[in-house]
Amino acid sequence: MIDKSLLKKRFNKAAATYDEYANVQKKMGDALINLLQVNSKPISILEIGCGTGYVTEKLLRLFPQSTITAVDLAPEMIAMARSRLNSNRVTFICEDVEQLRLDTTYNLIISNATFQWLNDVSQTLLRLHEVLRPGGNLLFTTFGEKTFYELHTVYEQACQGITNKRMGQRFFTKSALKELCDAYDHLCISEAYYVEHFPTVYEFFHSVRKVGATNSNTGSYMQSPSLFRQVIALYEKQFGDYGYIPATYHTFICSMKKGEKKNGNRNKNKLEATRA
Repeated sequence: MIDKSLLKKRFNKAAATYDEYANVQKKMGDALINLLQVNSKPISILEIGCGTGYVTEKLLRLFPQSTITAVDLAPEMIAMARSRLNSNRVTFICEDVEQLRLDTTYNLIISNATFQWLNDVSQTLLRLHEVLRPGGNLLFTTFGEKTFYELHTVYEQACQGITNKRMGQRFFTKSALKELCDAYDHLCISEAYYVEHFPTVYEFFHSVRKVGATNSNTGSYMQSPSLFRQVIALYEKQFGDYGYIPATYHTFICSMKKGEKKNGNRNKNKLEATRA
C-alpha cells in the first residue's frame, strides 16, 4: 500500500531536481507521445501525474487546439509545470487521481510513469473508462517487475533468508497488468528496458531520491546500516563493470480504445495482489 502523504512529500522535495535526473521517465514519455498523431481538431485531454509538465508540453504541441486537464498529487510539481508552460489551454488540478471527482469526459486520457503509485488500479481504470468518450484512447506507462533487478538480487542475498521484505516498491508483472486491463477493447501492451550507468551505487540511490521515487510504502523494511553496506558491496562486486554499475528499468506501455466492454468479470483486487 502506498502512503500518499509520504509520496506527496517526496515528490514536492524532488520537484526542483526532477527534470535533471528523470532520464528514463522522459524516454517513457517520448515513447508514449510517439504513439499519438498530430490532430488539429479541438479535443479534451486528461493527463494523470503531469509532474513538471514534460509530457504536457509535448501534448500542447501535438494537439494545438486541445484543452488539457493536468492532475498531480504534489503542488510543487504543479508549480514547476505552470512556470514551464504558461498556457491558458492547461488547467492544473492538485489532487490524488484516486480521490478526484471526474465530472466531464475526454477524448484522450494519458499518464506517464504514474500508475505504479496507485493503490487500486482496477477501480481507477474503471472510472477513467467511464469518462472516456466513445472512440477515445487511454494510454499509460508504468514500471515492470524487473525494474532494479540488480538491487533486488543483491538485497535478497544480503538478507540471507531472514526476511521476506523487499527493498523498495514492487512493480507490475505483464500478466497482472494484462489481467487488469483485459476487460477493455483494443488493448495493446508493449515493454521496453532501459539501463542507466552510475559511478557508484550511492550515485544510483542519489538519482532515485532526486526524482522522488524512493520507497513510499506503508510499513517498515529492513534498513540497518550494516545491511546496506553489504548490499552495496555485493552490488559493486556482482554488477560493477569498468568502474560503473548498471540499473535496469523495465517499462510497459499500455493503450486501449473506448469500445464495447468484453464479457466477463473485471479483476477488482487491490493493487498489492497484482504486483510481483
